[in-house]
Amino acid sequence: MATETHGSEPVSACVDAGGSAVGMPQLCGDWIGNQVFWLVITLVVIYFVLARIALPRIAAVLAERQGTITNDIAAAEDLKRKAQDAEAAYDKALADARAEAQVIAQKARDDIKADLGDAIAKADAEIAAKAVESEKAIAEIRDSAMAHVETVAKDTAGAIVAALGGAADDAKIANAVDAQLKG
Repeated sequence: MATETHGSEPVSACVDAGGSAVGMPQLCGDWIGNQVFWLVITLVVIYFVLARIALPRIAAVLAERQGTITNDIAAAEDLKRKAQDAEAAYDKALADARAEAQVIAQKARDDIKADLGDAIAKADAEIAAKAVESEKAIAEIRDSAMAHVETVAKDTAGAIVAALGGAADDAKIANAVDAQLKG
């Protein structure tokens, strides 16, 4: 070994006669070659462990995450497209419903106008019939009144002549009233 001593002489400049290291052994110039050799071996082993075991696992995890993210983005875009399609279908259905409501309302207005026109025509016909009946009744009353006017006029004229002290002759009174009524 490097720290063994053979007699009283030191084996190396880095070790004293008692076998103890002088200063920091890492900085001993006699051991630099040995330290570099083991450093290279250690770095090669670490490199192979990282390259063959750790880095492939990390790469697999990163690839899996990237795949998951890509799938999630694709699913989100698909859902967004479906939502837009659903919104378009909803807007179309709403527009169709409004158009149908307008058609129904217009049909109801037209039906009401037609019914109102029929009712007005019926009412006009009833009013016209009642007007004709009323005109007949008025004509009958007028004719009846005219017939009674002559009688009333003759009676009144006879009463006036009698009140004035004269003798009333029915024939003369009737001729006088008829002359006045004829014009």
